Amino acid sequence: MPFAYQPGPRDAATRARRGAFTTPHGRVETPAFMSVGTRASVTGMTPEELHALGAEIILGNTYHLLLRPGPELVRDMGGLHRFMRWPGPILTDSGGFQIFSLSHDRVISEEGARFRSYVDCSAQLLSPERSIEVQTALGSDVMMVLDVCLPSTAEPSAIREAMGRTHRWALRSLAARTNPEQALFAIVQGGLVPELRAESARFLTQHAFDGFAIGGLAVGDTRAERFDVVGRTAELLPDERPRYLMGVGTPPDILEAIGHGVDMFDCVLPTTMAWQGTAFTSTGRVRLTRGEHRTSQAPLDAACGCSTCRGYTRGYLHHLVKCREPLGPRLLSVHNLHHYLDLMREARAAIEAGSYAAFAKAKLDELDRHEHDASRRPPGRKATVSPTQSGDTTGTAAAVEGATGTAAPRFEIVTTSLGAAAVRDARAGEVMHPVIGPDVESERLYVAQSRLRERLAAPGPRLVLLDVGLGAASNALAALRAAETLAAPGRGLEIVSFEQDLGALALATSEDGAARLGLDPDSLSAALALLSSGRHESPRVVWRLVQGDLLATLPREEVRADVVFWDPFSPKANPSLWTWAAFAAARARCGDAATLYTYSTATATRAALLLAGFHVGQGDPSGPKEQTTAAATDPALLARPLDARWLARLERSSAPFPDDAPPDALERIRAHPQFR
Repeated sequence: MPFAYQPGPRDAATRARRGAFTTPHGRVETPAFMSVGTRASVTGMTPEELHALGAEIILGNTYHLLLRPGPELVRDMGGLHRFMRWPGPILTDSGGFQIFSLSHDRVISEEGARFRSYVDCSAQLLSPERSIEVQTALGSDVMMVLDVCLPSTAEPSAIREAMGRTHRWALRSLAARTNPEQALFAIVQGGLVPELRAESARFLTQHAFDGFAIGGLAVGDTRAERFDVVGRTAELLPDERPRYLMGVGTPPDILEAIGHGVDMFDCVLPTTMAWQGTAFTSTGRVRLTRGEHRTSQAPLDAACGCSTCRGYTRGYLHHLVKCREPLGPRLLSVHNLHHYLDLMREARAAIEAGSYAAFAKAKLDELDRHEHDASRRPPGRKATVSPTQSGDTTGTAAAVEGATGTAAPRFEIVTTSLGAAAVRDARAGEVMHPVIGPDVESERLYVAQSRLRERLAAPGPRLVLLDVGLGAASNALAALRAAETLAAPGRGLEIVSFEQDLGALALATSEDGAARLGLDPDSLSAALALLSSGRHESPRVVWRLVQGDLLATLPREEVRADVVFWDPFSPKANPSLWTWAAFAAARARCGDAATLYTYSTATATRAALLLAGFHVGQGDPSGPKEQTTAAATDPALLARPLDARWLARLERSSAPFPDDAPPDALERIRAHPQFR
């Protein structure tokens, strides 16, 4: 059965509209919400549970399924429907947004996007033709063209260039389609520039696409800007084709977009927020982590008829969430998805009754202000003024108060000079992973350089990693993912993270922070566990937090480290952690074959490591840095040890030693076994 869209009744006071579309795997009533099944699974939910909730269509992620398990395997298994046992329609995205999120580690040309797999670091090319080939193998009912996605606030010249390439790729995607029963949607781009959006809509609607999406929003824009674009763009799209707003999905956002004539929505929020302990209810969000719910015998939402609300109290749900019991997020996921799907059912009924405007206003009035407040403050936070940006970073999309509880936010998310999202500490004035971003630097500088995967794959006792400078947890999470995705049985991993202020981690695990930084659900769940209880544990990984002054806490740790990631703020911002004493404390906790890696190449840093008893060498490059620093307890573990030439530079340096160096520091370093 080919794809077909049937328009239905319209609301007189708004542009809201009813409709339905048919696919080879069934019919979908619109407006519709699509539950996100990123890796062929809606997190924590079975297909039977989704069907019971009334889900008619789900979304799969082409980028992730390309990298694991691979489209050929899915095709050989009978396609995505049989592979995941979902009988209804499936929409697959093209991978364009995920490529956008890799802005610090991909190269886009007219051919397509080249990047490295996060699974095995293999080189990949995602072209329009390859994206369609993958989606064809997956067997989805609706495919998306490959597009170039930029922040909506990018310069108009850059947006125009990306839009032009998106148009050319759309036509290549259309030409590459081989199965006419698989619908293909084009994606309207153009940022926040009305003229570009209109130009994009005019171009794409001249071609034989089965539907049209509005892309490139909720990536830096405000709510007012977003829906100005949605309203203008939806008016330019044909009435006889469905309209899809990509990735915009709080209940208020959906209600407003329906009023502009949008038919389809997707968002990870219902399940992601459930795994953070947050529920969407008829009166706004409820955070089950809060102590006020501990003794409550009330249902989660008295107005809801889902199985969670009918069978469990807030007190019990609070208990499950605080204990990190997986049943808690599962029950909250059931509720959240029911809430979203029920909202769609009510919206469709209101449109049919001609009362959508009154329905939407009443719903919005019932919701907590933080869900649709123009300040976009995170739930439970006071509104704050966004601090001014400087240096090589621009923009801010989220801020939370630091551990000090001051009104001005200490930590904020900024965009680096290469387009990566990163966390900035306003007090220190420094950005964590300031150029290429956390994902790439954590992988290149720490995980790959330490050969962590190879060491974990070898037999032996649990490998111990000291993570100095937890920050937003990017380094620790990169190590955790390396261990969790290891194919062979291998060794277990114990991560011991040291930090004083947890404000950066709180920001990274907030709704906006997790979205901006691209945290996957497993990483987010682990980080939230560490934040709430100081510990995350799985069959392969134990991750624990040591909070306080490193010079006081590290000597008390009874561990023998195999690897050390040394990543606090710079010597200027945090001088005590770049001293002889600090590195000596680390050396005392290291085993006989331990390695240490850090971004600093300062002569004083390398001198402090040598004074502490490490052998020291040049580390691998990281982004624009031509080298970093590697240290080891065994000189055989260094690929490029410092030699006599470096020693000569030390002797000429104007700042050769850390502040706490002994008077005979130069003589000690000259006598180091490394230079004999």
